[in-house]
Amino acid sequence: MKYRSSGFTLIELMIVIAIIGILASIAYPSYTAYLERSRRSDGQSALLDLTHRMDQYFSENKRYDGATLAQLGVKETSTEGYYNLNITNLSGNTYTANAAPIGAQSGDSCGTLTINQLGQRSFTEPNATASDCW
Repeated sequence: MKYRSSGFTLIELMIVIAIIGILASIAYPSYTAYLERSRRSDGQSALLDLTHRMDQYFSENKRYDGATLAQLGVKETSTEGYYNLNITNLSGNTYTANAAPIGAQSGDSCGTLTINQLGQRSFTEPNATASDCW
């Protein structure tokens, strides 16, 4: 009598699982890097909005010092909640606006994004490049 088997053997199943594992180990880092880049736009747009409001404050008060996030109508976190915003180096005619990554974005390869009253943009991670972060 001839016995005919149907289905998969355990070895075939293990080979398929191994291939899926290898593909996943390649795809997952690319996916997380993509998410990081897409979330970075939340911090960038929050900083640009903050600089716009700082310019309005300056045109009304002829100086930057004294400005607070509350006075400017800006929340301490960005719209999507991936960045904490603050203003440093506040003086009569200078300021630096910062967006520090939090939560799911805390591993951002650019670190804290900054922009000053002249529109000069920077970031805190030394291995990042301007084209990647801004």
